[in-house]
Amino acid sequence: MPATGFASSEPFDHEKLEAAAIRYPRPSRLAVALELSGPKASRAAAALGLHTVGDLLEHLPRDRREARTITQLVPGESATIVVEVRRITSRSVRRRGMRPLVEATVADETGRIKATFFNQPWLVGRYPAGTRLVLHGSLNARRRFNVQDHARTGGSAAGNGSVAHYSTTEGLTSSELLALVRRHAGGLANVLEPLPAAVRATERLPDRPAALAFAHFGSGDGAARRRLAFEELLLLQLALLRRRALRRDTSAAPVIDSERALTARWLSEKLPFPLTNDQARALEAIDHDISSSRPMQRLLMGEVGSGKTVVALYAMLRAVEHGMQAAMMAPTETLAEQHFRTIQSLLPHELMAIGLLTGSTPARRREDLLSKLETREMSLVVGTHALIEDPVRFASLAVAVVDEQHRFGVRQRAALDAKAPGDSSPHVLHMTATPIPRTLALSQYGDLDFTVLRELPRGRRPVETFVCSTERERARAYDRIRAELRAGRQAFVVCPLVEESELLQARAATAEFERLSAEEFRDFTVVLLHGQMRPGAKQQAMGAFASGAADVLVATSVIEVGIDVPNATVMLVEDADRYGISQLHQLRGRIGRGAHSSLCLLFGPREAPRLRALRSTADGFRLAEVDLELRGEGELVGTRQHGLAELRFAELPADAQLLERARMYAQRIESDDPELQLPEHALLADALRGRYGAEALAPIRA
Repeated sequence: MPATGFASSEPFDHEKLEAAAIRYPRPSRLAVALELSGPKASRAAAALGLHTVGDLLEHLPRDRREARTITQLVPGESATIVVEVRRITSRSVRRRGMRPLVEATVADETGRIKATFFNQPWLVGRYPAGTRLVLHGSLNARRRFNVQDHARTGGSAAGNGSVAHYSTTEGLTSSELLALVRRHAGGLANVLEPLPAAVRATERLPDRPAALAFAHFGSGDGAARRRLAFEELLLLQLALLRRRALRRDTSAAPVIDSERALTARWLSEKLPFPLTNDQARALEAIDHDISSSRPMQRLLMGEVGSGKTVVALYAMLRAVEHGMQAAMMAPTETLAEQHFRTIQSLLPHELMAIGLLTGSTPARRREDLLSKLETREMSLVVGTHALIEDPVRFASLAVAVVDEQHRFGVRQRAALDAKAPGDSSPHVLHMTATPIPRTLALSQYGDLDFTVLRELPRGRRPVETFVCSTERERARAYDRIRAELRAGRQAFVVCPLVEESELLQARAATAEFERLSAEEFRDFTVVLLHGQMRPGAKQQAMGAFASGAADVLVATSVIEVGIDVPNATVMLVEDADRYGISQLHQLRGRIGRGAHSSLCLLFGPREAPRLRALRSTADGFRLAEVDLELRGEGELVGTRQHGLAELRFAELPADAQLLERARMYAQRIESDDPELQLPEHALLADALRGRYGAEALAPIRA
């Protein structure tokens, strides 16, 4: 089922949709279900998402194997050959433990050879003399070709050229997929071309049927995949831009353009530090957004410690001074509690009711808080998923801030939008503490406006980063930490596991807490914090560390974001190579917030690429680019949680320039023909509906 992520305030015209489907039907030959040799192969095809002929033809080769002739085979080397069966027999092997053999004499234009198939006696009937085969395997010392993968193929038995190699799963080999593709190659004639002719001509792109045919049977030079990737990225950008237009033109938010009495006094008198230039520009962008009835949808991303909370609080205070309400939703209780404390510290002596609502809020306090939200006695609330539960009702929610928004699903974010009164929508500011490369931002968050905070507030101290990989370095690290503790500073120790595991060789927070308390830091106060602790115990541990009553906090990555203890100057991360670059950068961002120099110690292999990257730069945006290069777009922020289908042809960040081109064309199309009603866009509209569902074509304007 396609994930759409679209919403409309008006009912969708299903009759119009059905008429469009009749006018531009999906070719029946492509919609035919795949017929496979048995239930195992059928299950394997389903696991690969191959249900119809159309699915099969869009399952592109992963790479290409150069096919050799028989005379080019080298003993011990894996190779692919295209041959014709001359003779085939089954030979019983009586020796215990040996598998039955099928032996075939196969030939191409350069010669003949014996091919051996293990434990598959039925192949004698399947591959009679005259059958053309693709075989993959290796030549043994006795000049016999041991077959690992095989399937029928069409064409000649000549071995020159290359053979497509497909992603597979158990029960369906690459050669069998190739045979299926050859069998259904006639279906390529039914493939429709959705791209407008002018776009294809300008970008010098082949038509879709030719691109698919070339991908399966051509030389594999990348031109076919580039054409299919461009179409995929264009559809993605159209979907994002249409979703943005739907929000903009079918929803209304409160206009917040009143005098700034509260925020002006707060900025000039109460804020304990001056704004950075980036923060000032972010405030201007927010003021511009919320002064319109079109709901703000802005993504605020920035460097660790760049002051995103101050910007978010400004947006919420603009709603409060307008006589309305604001809410901030965080993914964890620890982060919500930290935001609550930070906001309280940034609003000294202001007569404003601020609430904290999480799953651990006591029943009596919860009832009081819900009552005040419903009667507008409370203007500002910070919370977790608890904010979107049914009993929570706002009198006048005007601004919503979603922190670490990639941790929430589409439905959860929509549920917060629905808390606004009547048919209105709140202005929404999405925040992420993880810098996002432009490539990823366009592919995942292309429906949002971006604000970037790169500039750090004055006073932020640089953090030295070292990779420790030997026991001698570990001993020196503990010496350095003890020196910091004796000087009155504090330290974090982060472990990847809560409890010790027989399956994973990694340090556990509970065991490390006991060891460090008894050995390395026995003269200091050590506390433990992890996600499985009771809320009260977590609050007590965090409170002790934040107040300075505890010297060392041993924790899991639950402290990754939102923890602000300026007196902490050391971050020690055990088994650091088990974390992603962004996580390590966030952990490092917990220190360097006070008046003293800070130290980050990453315990792990010295030459691990991500640890080398952390050691070489403190630029979060550069680290995000490195992370994208190392891990790939799909592993960083999955499109499934964002309400969009996964990319099948495009490869990011390699296709960054292609993405930019697709974005440009999508913006032109969305500007000139937002409803995709022009004749040259008819098949493009059909492709958009096929990719992202019927709601992708929901009317934007009445």
